[in-house]
Formats: sequence, C-alpha cells, structure tokens
Amino acid sequence: MKILLTGANGYIGMRVLPMLLDEGHEVVCAVRSADRLSVDKETKAKIEIIEVDLLDEVKPNLFPKDIDAAYYLVHSMTSSMSNFSKKEQTTAENFNAYMKDTNVEQVIFLSGIVNEDNLSEHLESRKNVESILYKGDYNLTVVRAGIIVGSGSASFEILRDLCEKLPIMITPKWVNTKCQPIGIRDVLKFLTGVLGKQETYNDSFDIGGPDVLTYKEMMKKYAKVRDLNLTIINVPVMTPKLSSYWLYFVTSTSYKLASNLVDSMRVNVVAKDHRLQDILNIEPHTYEEAIQMAFVKIEQNQVISSWKDSKVSSRYSQKDLNKYIKVPKYGCLHDRQSMKAEDPEKALEKIWAIGGKTGWYYADTLWKMRGYMDKLFGGVGLRRGRTNSDKINIGDSLDFWRVLMADREERRLLLFAEMKIPGEAWLEFYIDDDDIVHQNATFRPRGLKGRLYWYSMLPFHYFIFNGMLTQICKSETI
Repeated sequence: MKILLTGANGYIGMRVLPMLLDEGHEVVCAVRSADRLSVDKETKAKIEIIEVDLLDEVKPNLFPKDIDAAYYLVHSMTSSMSNFSKKEQTTAENFNAYMKDTNVEQVIFLSGIVNEDNLSEHLESRKNVESILYKGDYNLTVVRAGIIVGSGSASFEILRDLCEKLPIMITPKWVNTKCQPIGIRDVLKFLTGVLGKQETYNDSFDIGGPDVLTYKEMMKKYAKVRDLNLTIINVPVMTPKLSSYWLYFVTSTSYKLASNLVDSMRVNVVAKDHRLQDILNIEPHTYEEAIQMAFVKIEQNQVISSWKDSKVSSRYSQKDLNKYIKVPKYGCLHDRQSMKAEDPEKALEKIWAIGGKTGWYYADTLWKMRGYMDKLFGGVGLRRGRTNSDKINIGDSLDFWRVLMADREERRLLLFAEMKIPGEAWLEFYIDDDDIVHQNATFRPRGLKGRLYWYSMLPFHYFIFNGMLTQICKSETI
C-alpha cells in the first residue's frame, strides 16, 4: 500500500515509520521541514518526503493521487496555552482539503479518550478534530488512547522526572484522577493493526492497558518497579497554575505543555470498551511491564524518538529556527578558539557525545547553574538532556541548545541557544583538514542589555570554553 504519514517526525510518527517500511509499504512522509526528519540515509532512500505546514494555505496537487491510506498524527496541544484548539481545527480542515485530491480510502487518527462530559480544552479539541475528520472523503478509523508509557513519551518522562528526583512529593488533588495507561508497543500494534481492516472503518475505538490507576498509584507503581522510596502527600490548595509551575520547575517539560497537561489531568481517561482489542486479538501489557520495557530501551540507548526533540520543547517555531541555520557575520560578538586534536576521531566522538549525561567536559557545575538560572527565568534549562548518547540529528534538543546542523562526514556540529538571553547565540564545532578543532561561539546582542550580558559573561567564557576545547582535543576516551 502507498501510505501518507503526517507528523512523521513526531514521537509516534518516528515509531510507526519503520514498522510500515518493514511491512513492505510505500511511505510518503509529510513534515514541516525535511531537514528535521531524523532518519538515517538508508531510510530516507526508501521514502518520499513532502514539506507541508497544514496551518498554511492549501496548495493544490501537493500529495500523490494514488495514496491508499493516511495516518493523521498532527498535534498542536503544546504549541500554545490558548489557541491550540483553533490550530488543530485549521490543520484538520486543511488535511481534508488535501485528501480530496487523492484516492485515499482510509485515514487513521490517534486521539485521546474522551468519555467524560466535562472535558479539558485539550481533549475537547481532540474530539472536535475527530468530528472534522469524519467529514472527509474517506473511511476514518479513530484510535483513542490515554497515557502512553514508553521511552521518550512526554507523560512517561514527566512521571519519571518526578519519581526519580523527589523522594517526598507534595501533590495536588489531580493525582487522584483515574487513567488507563498503555504501553507504546501496544499503541503501535493497534495503529498498524487497523490498517486496511474494513471492520474498523468509520468507527472510534478506545485502547488501554489492563490497569485502571490514579496518577498517585501510577507513581507508586513506578517507584516499586525502580526500587525507589517515595512518599506522596496530597494537599488541596495547589491550584492548576501552581501545579503547572511545579511540573515546569521539577521536570523537563515546558510551561505551556505543563499547563495543558494539568488541565487534562482533572479528567478521567478510562476506556469504555475493548472492541478493538478483540478485533485485532491484541492483549496489552500491564503498566509495570510497560515501564520495564521502556527502561530496556533507555538502558540500551535505543530510544527512537522523544517529545523533547519536537517543537513542543522549543522556544522557537520551525520557521524561526530555519532563519538561524546561517550564522551571521555582522553585528555579532565572538569567542573563537582552535586547537590541534591529539586524535581527531576521538575528538569527533567527544563532540558528538557532548551534553546530556556526558556533560560539557569542563566546569559542569557552572553549566548546571546556568541551566537553573535559565529555568528560573522561564527558559528550557538543562533538563531536556539529549535523546541518544552518541547520535545527533538536525532538530534534536541538546540541553538548552537546538541542533541546526550535524554532519559527521564534514565533522561539523552547529547549535543554536534556546536559553533566555538578550539576543541570539550559536555554538559551532568543526574539525578542518589539518585536524584542528575549531570552537566558535557567536552572539548577536539585542540592544545595550545584550552587550552588557556578553561582556559580563566574558570571564566565564574564557575559562569554560578554553577548558571544554582542551578536553575535547585530548586523546583520552570519554
């Protein structure tokens, strides 16, 4: 089959793609930026990539006419705290307009469980998108899931942050809300299982694991699996706003995502039936099994995708980031350093492993302090880390940086700062033909405040950047 995969570089899309290819399907990936599709060259050679922003005006004949099925995995919840509903409506309507020019027979939509009368704005928006897609010229299959448990999933990583960092937790009343978590492996089985299944056409199905738990019980079970001591104290005075700030400061989430998640956490998300489970003969894993499987992937450094690499965790839109790929030459302040590498291959390995658990090779305490300051002033901080310890793709988050270029053959890595600063900043590493490692920090200040910021940081830059480059150029392994 020829399948259109929208949201191909998202958390779910990145995992559905290899499964579709393994099954022998021809896949057309729809993404806002082809550069941000983090797949290897072998995979790129097997797929067709179409750049499209479903918020923009519809362009005629953009997609191949002979599309057989499509996955609608577009999600705008985290792009804003106020207008994501309107964005989701626009993208769904534009998607329907695009599909009119194709022969698509089935569209598969991953939604949320919406069985309560009083829904959050996020879940109400998901329900509205479902209604819009039902008006399309195709057969719609809706798969509704609650909390998805898997390495890199936003909900799971937030839960992981809370339980791993806080042995004593003061929690708001929403921890008593019920949900039905499901493992990412089972979600993928359902999504690929309904493909071409006529019994699932023009119908909506709830999916969930065998356990119905409160968020408090989920945290307790997580602590049990991880052998952690965890004490949870409920307090009724934590408002949604305080809860959002609490999640923002303790976990790696952005404030806008935390706010939307807290709003949804007051709603029970429990499956009303198991029809799809019977149709596809799938027996979902338990919550504890899903946690254990997630950590197998984490410990083996095989996390395929993470919410942290999506635009949800960024301070900038994709269109904004595209403007920064070319480092400016004028009106900027620079810190340029270079040094001969004792072993250029080891130096390249160190550059490709920088950040996350590896750290920045010199004065890591100062880097952490800078991360705490950034978080305090509304930035992303250092908690995002990195998805893989030795792989970097364009568009990945890397602590409080975003990867703009990562070309191992050219031995060049270019990062753009997403921290809160009065200007724009770039950090570049490249190794030339003479095995000289160049480390260039570029800052384009915004007004007098930006210049004062740069010059106040010069003493720290001198020691930190020089020490970092020295460690990179040494022949010792990481």
